[in-house]
Amino acid sequence: MTQTSGDGKTVVVALGGNAILQPGQVGTFEEQLVNVDGATRRIAQMVADGYHVVMTHGNGPQVGNLLIQQEVASKLVAPMPMDVCGAMSQGQIGYMLEQTLQNHLRKRKLDVPVVTLLTQVAVDAKDPAFTNPSKPVGPFYDEARAKTMMLEQGFAMKEDAGRGWRRVVPSPEPVEIVPREAIVDLVRDGVMVVCSGGGGVPVVRARNGALSGVDAVIDKDLAAMRLALDVEADILLVLTDVPKVYVDYRGPDQRALGVVPLPEMERYAAEGHFKAGSMGPKIDAAMRFVRRGGEAVIASLTEVNRAMAGRAGTHIVPAPENGATQ
Repeated sequence: MTQTSGDGKTVVVALGGNAILQPGQVGTFEEQLVNVDGATRRIAQMVADGYHVVMTHGNGPQVGNLLIQQEVASKLVAPMPMDVCGAMSQGQIGYMLEQTLQNHLRKRKLDVPVVTLLTQVAVDAKDPAFTNPSKPVGPFYDEARAKTMMLEQGFAMKEDAGRGWRRVVPSPEPVEIVPREAIVDLVRDGVMVVCSGGGGVPVVRARNGALSGVDAVIDKDLAAMRLALDVEADILLVLTDVPKVYVDYRGPDQRALGVVPLPEMERYAAEGHFKAGSMGPKIDAAMRFVRRGGEAVIASLTEVNRAMAGRAGTHIVPAPENGATQ
């Protein structure tokens, strides 16, 4: 079974969680479905153009809403841990992506099966991130409530820029996509797979191989990079809310980047052009993928198809003088 004729390149598409629930929106299912439908219409066109597509996505706003719901209802319903909330969001977002992808593919008369795979991603229990929780999650609390949660529930809590206190959790690096072989087999059989949502459900392996969930948030861009390597993708496409990557962003010398050889992008990163809370993780993941010989594209969701045609977005490519760098 094959997706389409054409160049047959495999692309891992990483869709940001904010593309699913946009800033300023209430977060109704209808709002999110409309947003997802607009995204998958463009992704379906990629398939029509001859690409094999594997999808992953962010889940920050969705998990945040789940944590708020649980906090409000905590006296009536037992709250679930972070890893379970991650799994819940994978199902929620995967359902919307799978359904709308199927609809748009059918409109184009493309007989491509789509499946959402609940994905556990293993992390190293000794990752330094576990000793320095830094990723804010969930609702804001006043200081008294935050200190009570620290004492009674053992949560790490930090004050957030004068807006209140929030829980912070570790953000370890992905080590292994647990259902890797199943994903690879599905992709090889021409199935369009939605997986590793939100960076995956974080788990750790015991010495005997047993898995258990942990309270953490895996960086979704690094998980997308890991996924792209596992499925031997040609391109890692990171979709965000800006048309290109910029150096000196919002500064007097702001400049958009088009096609950038890896060494040049590494130099920009070393100069501090990409902040940790925004473009930094995307650039890091993109450079790691390109070091292994692939191409990475960072582009706006609204310009997906132009970016794939080389007319939009920022394209990070291997060094021209010797191909892929090591």
